[in-house]
Amino acid sequence: MIDSLQQAFIEETKELLAELEITLLAVEDAPTDSELIAKLFRALHTIKGSSSMFGFDDIALFTHDIETAYDLIRNGKLGVTKHIIDLTLLARDEISNMLVNTGSHTNINEENTKKIIESFREIVSGYNKTEKKQTKDAVELQSSSNNKSSEKHHHFHIRFIPGKDLFLTGTNPLMLIDELREMGSMVLSAHFDKTPDFIMLNPEECYCYWNIFLKTTKTLDDLQDVFIFVADNSELTFENISNEIPKDFEIDFTKLQNIISQNAQNNTNDFRSILKEYFSVQKQEMQSEINAPKKQAQASNGHSEADSVSSIRVSSEKLDELVNLVGELVTIQATLSQVAISNNNNDMISISEEVERITWSLRDSALNIRMLPIGSTFSKFKRLVRDLSNELGKEVELSTDGAATELDKTVIEKLNDPLIHIIRNSIDHGVEAPEERIRVGKSSMGKVHLSASQSGGNVLIKIIDDGAGLNKEAIREKAIKSGIISETTEMNDTELYSLIFAPGFSTAKKVTSVSGRGVGMDVVRRAIEGLRGSVQVSSELGKGTVITLKLPLTLAIIDGLLVKIESDHYVLPLSSIEECIELSEEDIKKAHGRHIVNIRGKIIPYISLREIFSIKTNRPKIEQVVIAKINNHQVGFVVDQVFGQHQTVLKSLGKYYKNVEGISGATILGDGTVALILDINKLTENEEIIENNF
Repeated sequence: MIDSLQQAFIEETKELLAELEITLLAVEDAPTDSELIAKLFRALHTIKGSSSMFGFDDIALFTHDIETAYDLIRNGKLGVTKHIIDLTLLARDEISNMLVNTGSHTNINEENTKKIIESFREIVSGYNKTEKKQTKDAVELQSSSNNKSSEKHHHFHIRFIPGKDLFLTGTNPLMLIDELREMGSMVLSAHFDKTPDFIMLNPEECYCYWNIFLKTTKTLDDLQDVFIFVADNSELTFENISNEIPKDFEIDFTKLQNIISQNAQNNTNDFRSILKEYFSVQKQEMQSEINAPKKQAQASNGHSEADSVSSIRVSSEKLDELVNLVGELVTIQATLSQVAISNNNNDMISISEEVERITWSLRDSALNIRMLPIGSTFSKFKRLVRDLSNELGKEVELSTDGAATELDKTVIEKLNDPLIHIIRNSIDHGVEAPEERIRVGKSSMGKVHLSASQSGGNVLIKIIDDGAGLNKEAIREKAIKSGIISETTEMNDTELYSLIFAPGFSTAKKVTSVSGRGVGMDVVRRAIEGLRGSVQVSSELGKGTVITLKLPLTLAIIDGLLVKIESDHYVLPLSSIEECIELSEEDIKKAHGRHIVNIRGKIIPYISLREIFSIKTNRPKIEQVVIAKINNHQVGFVVDQVFGQHQTVLKSLGKYYKNVEGISGATILGDGTVALILDINKLTENEEIIENNF
């Protein structure tokens, strides 16, 4: 079993790996950007240190050699190459696989990890050989005064007070001090005045703290990296006291350590006093003591008190439960309103209206908590585009827009696969090879653009490429050959392009490892319709293609149109509804038995829900036709009565009914009755209906 701490580590490491991938791709475009390179090193350093702490020893060992290479890169001793980026991306994937863990044994592919580690060791070894050869003569001259001044030394006073629970995290503070010792010359004093009497002593708590004086060429960031895993539960101050050290003043660290060690009763303030006294005696010149810049140290560490409470991590299960409870509250509120109105009690009506206001505010807040920016999904596709471009021998650049647009986390999770299919098809079938693009007057670099924008209660996601576009004649010819349409079928461009989503449809002349089997786009349409969305395609031959996905903001609560057939209630998604009209017996006679209706001179087919659900009772003299737009077609649904807009809380039908086609769920009305939510996309998929009406 994985305990809560390990699970938290896994979640945080997955976030770090996602950030690592994004940063790697950014470094590939800007290989000299020191901030990006430092960000890479910090991510690797964090993964290595925390994995060892939480029992993922294989990950810690695997990451060590990679971190060594990036330490050289960070210090400007190695340059970033495509080979290093490729290796690091492979290492990132391997670490992700190794996170599948049931303790200290990870899901490790020893052959892959061995190859990656050996490659990084070769890179480091190659640098060491070159460096040794180039610096052989320089080492002999390093003692000269010129070389002494070539590297700037900093003098730091570090105060390290560990949290009492430090040992419980598996951290040995002496190892941190040893790591500091390797950075330069150091003296320190250990303090035990916080240690309680023996009878009160807890061996699992840390009572010791340290004052440290360090002379080093390293920067403040380097020192803070040493304590990166303990900064949250420790008191740390870093004080650069270089200005207190007279220029060219040589410190006798052995003598200074002896002075500090002889004072067995040191406290926090005494340490600075000893340093000050030592400098005063040796040089007779001292500046006034500099107060520790506590606020600056906290800000540079990124662990200010405000930051520590600005956000919290909550599991998605808890959010789902919250939304479910809010949904129950919405249902109870509807019942309260109905009871208040039926009793004609003004006091109850007033209370129910106030409860309704609070309920809607709570509903909106709960749904907003589940909203995530779609940029986290967009960023994943940069790696996909990079790998596909290399595999297919094409040059493709991915750009994004609207990354801050928010969607329900459930929608985002289910959107990943459809977008992958579309992007793969855009690169494989859409974007031409570099030589072909140059031949037709285009840049050799193809472009794929992802954008997201909010439109009312929906989000529009567009995938745009500047490739060859769709060939209408080829699509029509393939559709006729496959029996999808007949030779006499008349279709506009939108209808023709929608044929690419038919099962098994593909105009590819050869099947590749990327696409060409006619499976991907069918999966896309089904997945988007499963999210109560729609897909639309527009294209211009030779210039490119635009695929637009229209998706609801959330799947938990939807706006619906409440209708009735006989004594049963149904809900249709309001986002697809255009209008409602009456259907009389005379209208049915004029159609001569065909399920069509004339609306302002336009013939629109309709589906009788009575017939679909086998309701045998007599239909009313005047029925209602709800006109909806589905896959760019208008189609009507005939019902007995239309009640109007209804806030619908989605409920599943349970395992025995969850696969019933045409029904996407159910909701509970204010009077306690159940209304089925209709999946109008599924209802129109019936081949006979499509053939007769479309």
